[in-house]
Amino acid sequence: MGRFPEDFLWGGATAANQYEGGYDVGGKGLSTADTMPGGKIRMQVMFSPEFNWQIEPDKYKYPNHFGIDGYHRYKEDIALFAKMGFKCYRLSISWARIFPNGDDLVPNEEGLAYYDAVFDELAKYNIEPIVTISHYEMPLHLVKEYGGWANRKLVAFFERYAQVILDRYHEKVKYWLTFNEINSAFHFPMLSMGLAGDAARDMGTVFQAFHHQFVAAARVVKYAHELDPELLIGCMTLYATSYAADCNPVNVLANEQQKEEMNYFCTDVQARGEYPAYTDRLFKKYGVESLEVEEGDLEVMFENPVDFISFSYYMSFVVNVTDPEAAKAAGNLMDGIRNPFLKASDWGWQIDPLGLRIALNELYNRYELPLIIVENGLGAYDEPDANFVVNDDYRIDYLREHIEAMADAIEDGVELFGYTPWGCIDIVSASTGEMSKRYGFIYVDLDDEGNGTANRYEKKSFDWYKQVIASNGENLK
Repeated sequence: MGRFPEDFLWGGATAANQYEGGYDVGGKGLSTADTMPGGKIRMQVMFSPEFNWQIEPDKYKYPNHFGIDGYHRYKEDIALFAKMGFKCYRLSISWARIFPNGDDLVPNEEGLAYYDAVFDELAKYNIEPIVTISHYEMPLHLVKEYGGWANRKLVAFFERYAQVILDRYHEKVKYWLTFNEINSAFHFPMLSMGLAGDAARDMGTVFQAFHHQFVAAARVVKYAHELDPELLIGCMTLYATSYAADCNPVNVLANEQQKEEMNYFCTDVQARGEYPAYTDRLFKKYGVESLEVEEGDLEVMFENPVDFISFSYYMSFVVNVTDPEAAKAAGNLMDGIRNPFLKASDWGWQIDPLGLRIALNELYNRYELPLIIVENGLGAYDEPDANFVVNDDYRIDYLREHIEAMADAIEDGVELFGYTPWGCIDIVSASTGEMSKRYGFIYVDLDDEGNGTANRYEKKSFDWYKQVIASNGENLK
């Protein structure tokens, strides 16, 4: 027997708002992602009090509008994924492509037909789709008219959207994820909740929006299982392994409480079906008095937990509350204290393969549900030569070490059934809106200003990952 199950799902992952482009074609409405400016100032702009979801072309560039033109070039890309030997492909559906305003009564048939074509193309190569229903975007109208997920009405709008795509695609798609990195709202609620300005800073509003998303997700699980018992619905969380800076009990406790909040809270609710015992402590910490909970909410959450847990893992960080001068390290939508034992990526994210093994054990031992890693990878500056050859040995090293950690976790007893490295083809970065922050096995000829042909070129890591898949994770040289 090999180290990985025979039916292990090797593949890659992208998101509609970073990949597709075509922001104003095919009947698509504007989404929140269409208002996100490009460049390292992206999050700073979105967190400013003045941010109002407007598109200001005289002031900013909007790289998500074009993405990498996957809307028109998906057949070419899927053929490249098939050449690598992908068993699966994680993608997302753009809510605004199906319901342009979000509160429409009738879906956009042109949008539905587009994803039919995508799924049919994947089926041609026997690639299993793993679909995220909401990945860091929603119809812009739902934010401007209703205030995003702070408004209870979004539960019904999301439910209608999810039911339409489940009805349409359930014979083509077995694996579904509800909300991408749902817990990221602790740091950037504008991405997943459509909250900005004062609403984004008010944790009472954030927790109320969490509740609405929990109810909506549970209703989707219920509907999916009633529609087709073979469907599998998972939650998706941002997971960052963390360590206490030392054995000072103050730091140890702070680290444990940080893990409960960031790594476990949302998954506790969606995997166990109820709010955890430490919820009151979180409310007290953030000054949240209570939630508005309607009759039946807690019951539908309890009766419809997820079938599996998916998560992203890029880095780890250290918790140190006893030294306010401790050096900081950047991370995936959040930061922590620098770990002197680890190296960092070009963007300052600390590289920690052993942390992935720890994460897998922590998640599996806590929930005893099947796991899939749906994001992992190295964002780096790739420098192609004149023929667009990219020798990205640094990416190969990163992925090799993380796959080794996955194998070790499986030997530990963890039930891991898949791995989809992030940005398997270069796409627009979610956190910075840059093209220069590249993750892919496939180089896309576009720069941060949108210049280039958008043509695709295989990197050195392309052939390396092809042999990893062909050997089911045995050949990592």
